[in-house]
Amino acid sequence: MAGNSFGRRFVVTTFGESHGPALGVVIDGVPPGLALDLDGIAADLARRRPGQGPLTTPRREEDAAELLSGVFEGRTLGTPIAFLFHNHDARSEPYAALQDVYRPSHADYTWEARFGVRDWRGGGRASARETVGRVAAGAVARQVLSGAGIEVVAWVDRVADVSACVDPQNVTRASVDAFAVRCPDSAAAPKMEAEILDARSAGDTVGGVIRCVARGVPPGLGSPVFDKLEADLAKAMLSLPAAKGFESGSGYAGTRLRGSAHNDAFIPGPDGRPRTSTNRSGGVQGGITNGMPVEFSVAFKPVATIFSEQDTVNRANEAVKLAPKGRHDPCVLPRAVALVEAMACLVIVDHWLDRLQTP
Repeated sequence: MAGNSFGRRFVVTTFGESHGPALGVVIDGVPPGLALDLDGIAADLARRRPGQGPLTTPRREEDAAELLSGVFEGRTLGTPIAFLFHNHDARSEPYAALQDVYRPSHADYTWEARFGVRDWRGGGRASARETVGRVAAGAVARQVLSGAGIEVVAWVDRVADVSACVDPQNVTRASVDAFAVRCPDSAAAPKMEAEILDARSAGDTVGGVIRCVARGVPPGLGSPVFDKLEADLAKAMLSLPAAKGFESGSGYAGTRLRGSAHNDAFIPGPDGRPRTSTNRSGGVQGGITNGMPVEFSVAFKPVATIFSEQDTVNRANEAVKLAPKGRHDPCVLPRAVALVEAMACLVIVDHWLDRLQTP
């Protein structure tokens, strides 16, 4: 089945299902000789892990990465790296009643329409559980990029109608993680948490927006015409569960400006390279980085599983009532910060390696 691999130079393939015995990832293209920091990978995985508190699903998984290949005496060999994650807290019983029922706004019907069969236990590979491998791969990519002076930080910028005010030039991972909702705005974060908890108590869910910045990205990453950096970022972000929108730089807000106000004028930079007076392009022009921070945002819909009765149909196309069971997030955003960062790292490292290997 196609669609399980991502990247050209830094190729990531994930495998496994939400309620299967294990999930995993194979990463091909990691440069040899990298001193791989397994604690750093564990730290990234901990930010995605379920069971973090009342803002997330109560499912508890250790998400301990079992390293299978590609590393010897603490350094990468340049051969494929494989990680395995055993499922310890999968409970399939609540999903048994869904074998012949299509949940509203889930992948149940579409997956079956595409393949003629589906794993109804927790959504199978359509579940956000699949992303554990992506985060591990993104953590490896982050370490490669760190050696090149590139840093990626994402944060929750909006939950429902509660918006944050965050400076993308100075935001840090520590400030993001200071709040359970992963919003570094001390005024907005408690309101966001209250919005999520209120939705959970009502048996409902909420969505929002995650913003991300990649600092230290050199000019010249990206390719014309179909392999533009922001085009690959858009594909990466929209491949995430519940992602429904992508904006680069000024995004839709830029459509309200005239060109005279929107253009990023070049000025001399302190490092001998030109820089721009503003960054409405989001660090990308013509699909290629210009040396400014790469900035974008991703919109996530409310979680599709709500705990109130809904109308749907079964496989016989008969109208039925559905009252979902199981364990689910009331809002994906606090855990999705790690996903956005991981996918951003994978895209940037892919283009960075491509730039190194092409004249």
